[in-house]
Amino acid sequence: MKAIIPTGGRGTRMRPLTFSANKHFIPVANKPLIFYPIETVAEIGVKEIGITYNPGGLEEAQRILGDGSRWGLKFTYILQERPAGLADIIRVCEKFMNGEEFVFHLGDNIFVGGINEAVQYFRRRKPNGLITMVHHTENRRMGVPYFNKEGQLLRYVEKPENPPHDFAVPGVYFADSSIFRCFKEDAIKPSSRGELEIPDAFQWMIDHHLLVDVVEYKGKWLDPGKFNDWIEANQYLLDSQLAPQLESEMGPGTILENRVKVGHDCQIEGSHIRGPVIIGNRVVVKNSYIGPYTSVSDDCLIEDAHVENSVIMEGVKVSKIRQPIDTSLIGAQSEIVNSDRPTSSLQFFIGEKCSIEI
Repeated sequence: MKAIIPTGGRGTRMRPLTFSANKHFIPVANKPLIFYPIETVAEIGVKEIGITYNPGGLEEAQRILGDGSRWGLKFTYILQERPAGLADIIRVCEKFMNGEEFVFHLGDNIFVGGINEAVQYFRRRKPNGLITMVHHTENRRMGVPYFNKEGQLLRYVEKPENPPHDFAVPGVYFADSSIFRCFKEDAIKPSSRGELEIPDAFQWMIDHHLLVDVVEYKGKWLDPGKFNDWIEANQYLLDSQLAPQLESEMGPGTILENRVKVGHDCQIEGSHIRGPVIIGNRVVVKNSYIGPYTSVSDDCLIEDAHVENSVIMEGVKVSKIRQPIDTSLIGAQSEIVNSDRPTSSLQFFIGEKCSIEI
Protein backbone atom coordinates (compact mmCIF):
# COMPACT_ATOMS: atom_id res chain seq x y z
CA MET A 1 0.00 0.00 0.00
CA LYS A 2 1.14 3.53 -0.84
CA ALA A 3 -0.21 6.87 0.32
CA ILE A 4 -1.11 10.30 -1.03
CA ILE A 5 -0.87 13.45 1.09
CA PRO A 6 -1.51 16.82 -0.59
CA THR A 7 0.15 20.14 0.21
CA GLY A 8 -1.72 22.24 -2.35
CA GLY A 9 -5.02 24.09 -2.32
CA ARG A 10 -5.95 27.69 -1.75
CA GLY A 11 -6.52 27.70 2.02
CA THR A 12 -9.30 30.27 1.63
CA ARG A 13 -10.79 29.63 5.07
CA MET A 14 -7.52 30.64 6.74
CA ARG A 15 -6.99 33.93 4.96
CA PRO A 16 -5.30 36.39 5.43
CA LEU A 17 -2.63 34.11 6.90
CA THR A 18 -2.64 31.81 3.86
CA PHE A 19 -2.00 34.67 1.44
CA SER A 20 1.64 34.24 2.45
CA ALA A 21 1.74 30.86 4.23
CA ASN A 22 0.78 27.36 3.11
CA LYS A 23 -1.90 26.09 5.49
CA HIS A 24 -0.29 22.67 5.68
CA PHE A 25 2.88 24.12 7.19
CA ILE A 26 1.26 26.34 9.85
CA PRO A 27 1.97 24.86 13.28
CA VAL A 28 -0.47 23.17 15.62
CA ALA A 29 1.07 22.54 19.04
CA ASN A 30 4.40 23.69 17.55
CA LYS A 31 4.40 21.12 14.78
CA PRO A 32 3.52 21.77 11.12
CA LEU A 33 -0.02 20.57 10.51
CA ILE A 34 1.01 18.14 7.77
CA PHE A 35 3.37 16.29 10.15
CA TYR A 36 0.32 14.72 11.83
CA PRO A 37 -1.01 12.90 8.73
CA ILE A 38 2.54 11.87 7.79
CA GLU A 39 2.97 10.28 11.22
CA THR A 40 -0.46 8.63 10.97
CA VAL A 41 0.42 7.07 7.63
CA ALA A 42 3.83 5.95 8.87
CA GLU A 43 2.14 4.16 11.80
CA ILE A 44 0.22 1.83 9.47
CA GLY A 45 3.37 0.59 7.77
CA VAL A 46 3.22 2.58 4.53
CA LYS A 47 6.72 3.37 3.26
CA GLU A 48 6.08 5.42 0.12
CA ILE A 49 4.06 8.65 0.03
CA GLY A 50 3.20 10.81 -2.94
CA ILE A 51 3.29 14.44 -1.81
CA THR A 52 1.29 16.56 -4.25
CA TYR A 53 1.97 20.26 -4.70
CA ASN A 54 0.78 23.14 -6.85
CA PRO A 55 3.07 25.28 -9.06
CA GLY A 56 5.45 27.30 -6.93
CA GLY A 57 5.04 25.03 -3.92
CA LEU A 58 7.78 22.45 -4.47
CA GLU A 59 10.71 24.29 -2.90
CA GLU A 60 8.88 25.05 0.35
CA ALA A 61 7.50 21.51 0.62
CA GLN A 62 10.93 19.97 0.09
CA ARG A 63 12.53 22.39 2.55
CA ILE A 64 10.06 21.53 5.33
CA LEU A 65 9.46 17.85 4.60
CA GLY A 66 12.66 16.68 2.96
CA ASP A 67 12.79 13.23 1.38
CA GLY A 68 10.79 11.50 4.12
CA SER A 69 13.76 9.84 5.78
CA ARG A 70 13.12 11.53 9.15
CA TRP A 71 10.02 9.30 9.39
CA GLY A 72 11.59 6.27 7.72
CA LEU A 73 9.62 7.03 4.55
CA LYS A 74 10.29 7.81 0.91
CA PHE A 75 8.57 10.88 -0.55
CA THR A 76 7.85 11.39 -4.24
CA TYR A 77 6.78 14.93 -5.11
CA ILE A 78 3.99 15.09 -7.70
CA LEU A 79 2.81 18.23 -9.46
CA GLN A 80 -0.89 19.07 -9.55
CA GLU A 81 -0.92 21.84 -12.12
CA ARG A 82 -3.71 23.75 -10.38
CA PRO A 83 -5.99 23.26 -7.35
CA ALA A 84 -8.57 21.28 -9.32
CA GLY A 85 -10.22 19.20 -6.62
CA LEU A 86 -9.47 16.23 -4.40
CA ALA A 87 -10.27 13.70 -7.10
CA ASP A 88 -7.79 15.46 -9.38
CA ILE A 89 -5.12 14.86 -6.73
CA ILE A 90 -5.80 11.13 -7.08
CA ARG A 91 -5.73 11.43 -10.88
CA VAL A 92 -2.24 12.94 -11.03
CA CYS A 93 -0.89 10.17 -8.80
CA GLU A 94 -1.79 7.24 -11.07
CA LYS A 95 1.74 6.70 -12.37
CA PHE A 96 3.15 6.85 -8.84
CA MET A 97 0.66 4.23 -7.65
CA ASN A 98 1.73 1.75 -10.35
CA GLY A 99 -1.35 -0.40 -9.76
CA GLU A 100 -1.09 -0.57 -5.97
CA GLU A 101 -3.86 0.15 -3.50
CA PHE A 102 -3.51 3.33 -1.51
CA VAL A 103 -4.68 5.55 1.32
CA PHE A 104 -5.44 9.19 0.56
CA HIS A 105 -5.01 11.27 3.72
CA LEU A 106 -5.71 15.00 3.50
CA GLY A 107 -2.78 17.08 4.67
CA ASP A 108 -4.95 19.28 6.91
CA ASN A 109 -6.80 16.58 8.86
CA ILE A 110 -5.68 14.99 12.13
CA PHE A 111 -6.91 11.54 13.18
CA VAL A 112 -5.68 11.58 16.75
CA GLY A 113 -6.16 7.90 17.46
CA GLY A 114 -4.66 6.75 14.18
CA ILE A 115 -6.43 4.93 11.34
CA ASN A 116 -5.44 1.34 12.08
CA GLU A 117 -9.00 0.02 12.31
CA ALA A 118 -9.91 1.44 8.90
CA VAL A 119 -6.71 0.04 7.38
CA GLN A 120 -7.40 -3.40 8.81
CA TYR A 121 -10.95 -3.29 7.44
CA PHE A 122 -9.69 -2.35 3.97
CA ARG A 123 -7.07 -5.07 3.95
CA ARG A 124 -9.41 -7.73 5.35
CA ARG A 125 -12.57 -7.02 3.34
CA LYS A 126 -10.76 -5.84 0.19
CA PRO A 127 -13.40 -3.45 -1.19
CA ASN A 128 -12.47 -1.43 -4.26
CA GLY A 129 -12.96 1.71 -2.24
CA LEU A 130 -13.45 2.63 1.39
CA ILE A 131 -14.54 5.92 2.93
CA THR A 132 -14.64 6.72 6.61
CA MET A 133 -17.42 8.52 8.44
CA VAL A 134 -17.74 10.37 11.72
CA HIS A 135 -20.63 11.81 13.70
CA HIS A 136 -20.74 15.53 13.01
CA THR A 137 -23.42 18.06 13.96
CA GLU A 138 -22.65 20.22 10.91
CA ASN A 139 -22.49 17.48 8.30
CA ARG A 140 -24.56 19.50 5.81
CA ARG A 141 -21.36 21.43 5.00
CA MET A 142 -19.46 18.18 4.33
CA GLY A 143 -19.74 15.01 2.31
CA VAL A 144 -22.49 12.69 3.54
CA PRO A 145 -22.98 8.94 2.86
CA TYR A 146 -26.49 7.65 2.03
CA PHE A 147 -27.44 4.04 2.75
CA ASN A 148 -30.18 1.61 1.76
CA LYS A 149 -32.22 -0.33 4.32
CA GLU A 150 -29.54 -3.01 4.49
CA GLY A 151 -26.89 -0.42 5.38
CA GLN A 152 -25.13 -0.57 2.03
CA LEU A 153 -23.73 2.64 0.56
CA LEU A 154 -25.93 4.04 -2.22
CA ARG A 155 -24.66 7.58 -2.65
CA TYR A 156 -21.98 9.92 -1.43
CA VAL A 157 -23.29 13.50 -1.60
CA GLU A 158 -21.35 16.70 -1.07
CA LYS A 159 -23.05 19.30 1.17
CA PRO A 160 -26.66 18.04 1.04
CA GLU A 161 -29.41 20.39 2.24
CA ASN A 162 -31.20 17.82 4.41
CA PRO A 163 -28.89 14.98 5.51
CA PRO A 164 -30.79 11.88 6.73
CA HIS A 165 -28.42 11.38 9.70
CA ASP A 166 -25.47 13.07 11.39
CA PHE A 167 -22.66 11.15 9.68
CA ALA A 168 -20.07 12.99 7.60
CA VAL A 169 -17.00 11.95 5.61
CA PRO A 170 -13.66 13.19 7.01
CA GLY A 171 -10.38 13.39 5.12
CA VAL A 172 -9.10 9.83 4.74
CA TYR A 173 -10.00 7.49 1.86
CA PHE A 174 -8.85 4.13 0.52
CA ALA A 175 -9.00 2.68 -2.99
CA ASP A 176 -7.45 0.20 -5.35
CA SER A 177 -6.38 0.96 -8.90
CA SER A 178 -9.93 0.65 -10.25
CA ILE A 179 -10.67 4.22 -9.13
CA PHE A 180 -8.47 5.55 -11.93
CA ARG A 181 -11.03 4.30 -14.45
CA CYS A 182 -13.33 7.16 -13.45
CA PHE A 183 -10.98 9.56 -15.21
CA LYS A 184 -11.05 7.61 -18.50
CA GLU A 185 -14.17 5.52 -19.06
CA ASP A 186 -17.33 7.63 -19.02
CA ALA A 187 -15.18 10.06 -17.09
CA ILE A 188 -16.42 12.19 -14.22
CA LYS A 189 -16.85 15.87 -15.04
CA PRO A 190 -15.74 18.99 -13.19
CA SER A 191 -18.28 20.41 -10.78
CA SER A 192 -19.81 23.88 -10.96
CA ARG A 193 -16.67 25.24 -9.29
CA GLY A 194 -14.49 23.65 -11.95
CA GLU A 195 -13.07 20.85 -9.81
CA LEU A 196 -13.08 17.07 -9.87
CA GLU A 197 -14.86 16.24 -6.64
CA ILE A 198 -13.95 13.26 -4.46
CA PRO A 199 -17.60 12.18 -3.97
CA ASP A 200 -18.00 11.94 -7.76
CA ALA A 201 -15.05 9.54 -8.01
CA PHE A 202 -16.51 7.15 -5.42
CA GLN A 203 -20.02 7.57 -6.84
CA TRP A 204 -18.65 6.54 -10.23
CA MET A 205 -17.30 3.36 -8.61
CA ILE A 206 -20.68 2.63 -7.02
CA ASP A 207 -22.57 3.28 -10.26
CA HIS A 208 -20.21 0.93 -12.12
CA HIS A 209 -20.83 -1.91 -9.66
CA LEU A 210 -17.53 -1.69 -7.82
CA LEU A 211 -17.64 -2.30 -4.09
CA VAL A 212 -17.34 0.83 -1.97
CA ASP A 213 -17.67 0.35 1.78
CA VAL A 214 -17.97 2.76 4.70
CA VAL A 215 -16.43 2.35 8.13
CA GLU A 216 -17.00 4.57 11.14
CA TYR A 217 -13.99 6.31 12.63
CA LYS A 218 -14.53 6.39 16.37
CA GLY A 219 -11.44 8.32 17.45
CA LYS A 220 -10.94 12.05 17.78
CA TRP A 221 -10.92 13.82 14.41
CA LEU A 222 -9.61 17.36 14.06
CA ASP A 223 -10.13 19.53 10.99
CA PRO A 224 -8.29 22.81 11.65
CA GLY A 225 -9.44 24.49 8.47
CA LYS A 226 -10.79 27.68 10.04
CA PHE A 227 -9.44 30.02 12.70
CA ASN A 228 -11.60 28.78 15.59
CA ASP A 229 -10.97 25.15 14.63
CA TRP A 230 -7.23 25.83 14.60
CA ILE A 231 -7.31 27.23 18.11
CA GLU A 232 -9.42 24.30 19.32
CA ALA A 233 -7.05 21.77 17.69
CA ASN A 234 -4.11 23.44 19.39
CA GLN A 235 -5.96 23.24 22.72
CA TYR A 236 -6.85 19.59 22.28
CA LEU A 237 -3.36 18.43 21.30
CA LEU A 238 -1.68 20.35 24.09
CA ASP A 239 -4.20 19.01 26.59
CA SER A 240 -4.06 15.39 25.45
CA GLN A 241 -0.52 14.83 24.21
CA LEU A 242 1.93 17.32 25.75
CA ALA A 243 4.61 15.76 27.95
CA PRO A 244 6.54 18.16 30.21
CA GLN A 245 10.18 18.66 29.25
CA LEU A 246 12.75 21.39 29.94
CA GLU A 247 15.78 21.75 27.68
CA SER A 248 16.69 25.21 29.03
CA GLU A 249 17.33 26.47 32.53
CA MET A 250 14.69 28.76 33.97
CA GLY A 251 15.85 32.22 35.02
CA PRO A 252 15.12 33.95 38.33
CA GLY A 253 11.54 34.70 39.24
CA THR A 254 10.08 32.14 36.85
CA ILE A 255 7.13 29.97 37.90
CA LEU A 256 6.14 26.85 35.96
CA GLU A 257 2.68 25.43 36.55
CA ASN A 258 1.20 22.21 35.14
CA ARG A 259 2.69 20.66 31.99
CA VAL A 260 5.26 22.85 30.24
CA LYS A 261 7.66 21.94 27.44
CA VAL A 262 10.55 24.30 26.68
CA GLY A 263 13.12 23.88 23.90
CA HIS A 264 16.83 24.58 23.91
CA ASP A 265 18.66 27.91 24.18
CA CYS A 266 15.68 29.74 25.67
CA GLN A 267 15.87 32.66 28.10
CA ILE A 268 12.91 32.74 30.45
CA GLU A 269 12.95 34.99 33.49
CA GLY A 270 10.49 36.76 35.76
CA SER A 271 7.60 34.97 34.08
CA HIS A 272 4.69 32.69 34.96
CA ILE A 273 4.19 29.83 32.49
CA ARG A 274 0.94 27.97 33.11
CA GLY A 275 0.57 24.76 31.11
CA PRO A 276 -0.29 23.12 29.00
CA VAL A 277 2.22 25.27 27.11
CA ILE A 278 4.89 24.40 24.54
CA ILE A 279 7.74 26.81 23.83
CA GLY A 280 10.15 26.23 20.97
CA ASN A 281 13.88 26.85 20.67
CA ARG A 282 15.74 30.14 21.15
CA VAL A 283 12.70 31.85 22.66
CA VAL A 284 13.06 34.82 25.01
CA VAL A 285 10.34 35.38 27.62
CA LYS A 286 10.67 38.22 30.12
CA ASN A 287 8.25 39.45 32.77
CA SER A 288 5.32 37.78 31.06
CA TYR A 289 2.43 35.39 31.67
CA ILE A 290 1.97 32.62 29.11
CA GLY A 291 -0.78 30.03 29.04
CA PRO A 292 -2.66 27.94 29.31
CA TYR A 293 -3.17 26.29 25.89
CA THR A 294 -0.49 28.29 24.12
CA SER A 295 2.19 27.21 21.65
CA VAL A 296 5.14 29.51 20.95
CA SER A 297 7.34 28.64 17.98
CA ASP A 298 11.10 29.13 17.61
CA ASP A 299 12.93 32.46 17.84
CA CYS A 300 10.09 34.46 19.43
CA LEU A 301 10.38 37.32 21.91
CA ILE A 302 7.65 37.89 24.49
CA GLU A 303 8.24 40.56 27.10
CA ASP A 304 5.91 42.40 29.46
CA ALA A 305 2.93 40.62 27.94
CA HIS A 306 0.14 38.17 28.74
CA VAL A 307 -0.61 35.51 26.09
CA GLU A 308 -3.03 32.62 26.44
CA ASN A 309 -4.98 30.16 24.30
CA SER A 310 -2.99 31.18 21.23
CA VAL A 311 -0.70 29.95 18.44
CA ILE A 312 2.41 32.10 18.04
CA MET A 313 4.37 31.31 14.89
CA GLU A 314 8.12 31.55 14.30
CA GLY A 315 9.99 34.79 14.95
CA VAL A 316 7.08 36.75 16.46
CA LYS A 317 7.78 39.70 18.77
CA VAL A 318 5.23 40.70 21.42
CA SER A 319 6.41 43.53 23.60
CA LYS A 320 4.91 45.66 26.36
CA ILE A 321 1.26 44.84 25.71
CA ARG A 322 -0.85 45.72 28.76
CA GLN A 323 -4.01 43.87 27.71
CA PRO A 324 -4.09 40.05 27.62
CA ILE A 325 -3.76 38.52 24.15
CA ASP A 326 -6.26 35.67 24.04
CA THR A 327 -7.51 33.23 21.36
CA SER A 328 -5.11 34.46 18.69
CA LEU A 329 -3.08 33.09 15.78
CA ILE A 330 -0.12 35.32 14.99
CA GLY A 331 1.79 34.78 11.74
CA ALA A 332 5.54 34.32 11.49
CA GLN A 333 7.87 37.32 11.85
CA SER A 334 5.04 39.60 13.02
CA GLU A 335 5.43 42.26 15.70
CA ILE A 336 2.89 43.51 18.23
CA VAL A 337 4.26 46.35 20.32
CA ASN A 338 2.72 49.02 22.52
CA SER A 339 2.53 52.60 21.28
CA ASP A 340 1.21 53.95 24.62
CA ARG A 341 -2.31 54.61 23.36
CA PRO A 342 -5.25 53.31 25.49
CA THR A 343 -7.09 50.22 24.18
CA SER A 344 -9.51 47.57 25.45
CA SER A 345 -9.40 43.81 24.82
CA LEU A 346 -7.23 42.32 22.10
CA GLN A 347 -7.70 39.42 19.68
CA PHE A 348 -5.56 38.75 16.62
CA PHE A 349 -5.59 36.66 13.47
CA ILE A 350 -2.83 38.08 11.33
CA GLY A 351 -0.56 36.92 8.54
CA GLU A 352 3.20 36.85 8.26
CA LYS A 353 5.54 39.83 8.70
CA CYS A 354 2.92 42.19 10.07
CA SER A 355 3.66 45.06 12.41
CA ILE A 356 0.99 46.27 14.85
CA GLU A 357 1.30 49.06 17.37
CA ILE A 358 -1.19 49.15 20.25
